[in-house]
Amino acid sequence: LFSFKMLFVFAFQTGHTTGPSLNNDKLYKFAYSAEVYVDQVKASLQKSAGYRISSGVDVNLLWRNPDNDDDQLIKITMKDVQVENVNERPAAKNIFQGKSTEKIIGKEYLEALQRPIVIELVRGKVKTFYSYQNEPGFTQNIKRGLASLFQLQLHSGSSPEVDISGKCNTTYHVRQDQVTKIKDLDSCEKKRFTSHNRILDIGTKGTSATVYVLEDSFIKSIKAEENFVFVLNYRRKTGAKIVSKQRLELKSVQAGMGLIAAKQVAGVIKTLDSNYVAMPLEAEPVKSECKKCPSLSEHWQSIREHMHPDRLSKPEAAKSFLSFIQNIRKATKEEILKIIKSENKEFLPQVVDAVTSAQTPESLEAVLEFLDFKDASTFILQERFLYACGFASHPSETLLKLLTEKFKGDVANEDIRETLVIVMGALIRKLCDREGCKLPAVAEAKRLILNRLEKATKDDNVRMYLLALKNALLPEAIPLLLKYAESGEGPISSLAATALQRYDPSFLTKEVKETMNRIYHQTRRVHEKTVRTTAATIILNSNPSYMEVKNILLSIGELPMEMNKYMLSMIQDILHFELPSSKTIRQVLKDMRAHNYDRFSKMGSSSAYTGYITRGPDVSSTYSLDILYSGSGILRRSNVNIHVFDRNTELHAIQVVIEAQGLESIIAATPDEGEESLDSFAGMSAILFDFQLRPVTFFQGYGDLMSKMLSATGDPINAVKGLVLLTDFLQEIQLQSGPMASAEFMGGLAVDISGGMEFSLWYRESKTNVKNRVAMFVAGNTEVDSFFVKTGMETTLETEASLDFISTVQFSQYPFLVCIQLDREDSPFRTQMTKYESLPSGRRYTARRGKAATLAGNEYPLHQENSNTCKKVIGAKSDSAGSWF
Repeated sequence: LFSFKMLFVFAFQTGHTTGPSLNNDKLYKFAYSAEVYVDQVKASLQKSAGYRISSGVDVNLLWRNPDNDDDQLIKITMKDVQVENVNERPAAKNIFQGKSTEKIIGKEYLEALQRPIVIELVRGKVKTFYSYQNEPGFTQNIKRGLASLFQLQLHSGSSPEVDISGKCNTTYHVRQDQVTKIKDLDSCEKKRFTSHNRILDIGTKGTSATVYVLEDSFIKSIKAEENFVFVLNYRRKTGAKIVSKQRLELKSVQAGMGLIAAKQVAGVIKTLDSNYVAMPLEAEPVKSECKKCPSLSEHWQSIREHMHPDRLSKPEAAKSFLSFIQNIRKATKEEILKIIKSENKEFLPQVVDAVTSAQTPESLEAVLEFLDFKDASTFILQERFLYACGFASHPSETLLKLLTEKFKGDVANEDIRETLVIVMGALIRKLCDREGCKLPAVAEAKRLILNRLEKATKDDNVRMYLLALKNALLPEAIPLLLKYAESGEGPISSLAATALQRYDPSFLTKEVKETMNRIYHQTRRVHEKTVRTTAATIILNSNPSYMEVKNILLSIGELPMEMNKYMLSMIQDILHFELPSSKTIRQVLKDMRAHNYDRFSKMGSSSAYTGYITRGPDVSSTYSLDILYSGSGILRRSNVNIHVFDRNTELHAIQVVIEAQGLESIIAATPDEGEESLDSFAGMSAILFDFQLRPVTFFQGYGDLMSKMLSATGDPINAVKGLVLLTDFLQEIQLQSGPMASAEFMGGLAVDISGGMEFSLWYRESKTNVKNRVAMFVAGNTEVDSFFVKTGMETTLETEASLDFISTVQFSQYPFLVCIQLDREDSPFRTQMTKYESLPSGRRYTARRGKAATLAGNEYPLHQENSNTCKKVIGAKSDSAGSWF
């Protein structure tokens, strides 16, 4: 009987729980530390910025449910709190030197931190967290982080679990007296926004593991570690990591208080302290306020000079642009409007770029209140606003809805009306890519574009909606695009075909390929060269069959002379660059009917060439130059492309197309087949970071052509000029130890793309010139904010580049001389990394490291034939110097 009684008491004291079990009347004394480190991804933690909070922790059992051993109430108290550097540092570099914990944290906050908390553990999980209601959020979160450590289960398995980080999928591995808890951080709710394209975005990885060592069913030690890594996808050397560690080690077990007698938890809490209130275990949002930060107006004045139009191709402009966006995101609508309304016309476009790129409800309201689409005089500002919307990193449904309403309303300028719908197309694609295709605003915008295109009768309207679809890339738009590609006239047909060219090959069905084959081989009607060559490109880029490739190769020799040369050049480029269809082409070339001297020796000056700009471990980039001439030697189309890609994603960084037609009459030449009735026209179209911009017209019609020729200055026409938010990433992380961390990366691009076409009857020479001027600035700030101390790392990267594409044609003889040049000037490149720790008092530690280099300029190689003709053209330039017209 005595033995049975003793066994009963022992069972009551220890409890048969599925979680940690405390003995009655005992006080468990632990040593606790929480450390944070911030540094570069591959850096050793021994030199990282960071800090450590350490303390004693007293734990004792207050109550156990008489009806359920798995229901326990535990009191946890932090004592003797200390704050210090995470790594040893000389006194001069130690921000905590000579400061007591009370001075560092503050007396009130230290008292709050050392007030006990109570947790109710049910089957090893924290059911309720009790603390004092009016305590500061940051001290509550540190105590929540400590409380979360006591949450564990003693059997293996996975399930969602709520702790300080929120609700996350958690897996337990139990092996004798050791339990490992793995938290799937990807499953936790994230507070973040990212860039639209993966290449421009930030790669992230997070891990969380906690190892428990148990003794007599209770905790002997806990080691927890979280790692967060952030890297620029297009330059993985640029990045940061945050490491958070917690340790809890049992030091002694002493005699403690007895249990509180009560049937319900509420009774125990009331007996203990009526000021205790139940709170969520999930952290409450806490953000330190900036006490000495300048106002939005003050910040604008400090960076204003860098935003002058003449300085927009410098990295300092992009840097100022990013810092301005950060401040706008914290500003009210009234503060934003004050700057917009007070600024002059030179700086206003840059202000509009930044305000629109901020993408907050306040900034959108401010800019739309200022802009009046019924007023044609503010055309430049309206265009800059719309382009900034098109480049938006994380557009909202509200933005698309507002633009749709503007499009339906009165718009004074037709170019702005066209830009509006083109931008709507870009926003549809971005929202659909983020699974927003069924949102009401997206559905309405899609319906509007598709319905109006079907009903459009004027060429200008058809073109406008086709450009919108070229950005939207809707699968349901393919039948309409096929119709216009095959049945449309001239530029309309060409535009529909180039829109289809932008689709992923997986969308190009049998029907699409059949239509492209009909266009290329002119089965139903005669088509102009630009449409036929685009159709051939689509066929060859979408897993062509043996017969499709063979028919294209057999057609060479039967085509107009320059088209023959262009198609040969395209085939050779596919083989040279080992593109996917090269394997099928090589099989066809074994047939001598397709591969013979007669077919592969056609004369002409048109060409297609692709080469690498860079090949790296993270991303690679290619340039391609396609140039197609008419039989009389006049440019029909020049196409410059730059693509950036990694293993999974491709980004169409830049495309500049200059097209001309109907110019044969001015040199008394005969137009090519299918182009006899084309009106005189020349213009430029650009794609920038997957966004099709509104095309620019150099001249339209014979009268306009002659007028431009007689008054020409040779100055290029601007296609796009402004500031673009390229990378836009922000993630807030609730660390398990209590502090809030954040990683913010922004990349700004100052861009100036212009192009011109010059034509000389006197010297029988034409020239096209596309100038690309860009400056990029990337800033990353990874920070851990504990209210009383901040630690983090800032990293910056800046560069500027200039790329010129020049094609010169001398058509005084045949075959005419063509010289194509792609030149890049020297590009300076600078990086800097700054680690820091700072106290609210202003005491700060910083460690900096920088690197500067210059990427030497060069002229990108093309085919040997081009090099030979360039020697002749450039050598003859001195003889033909002087006025063009």
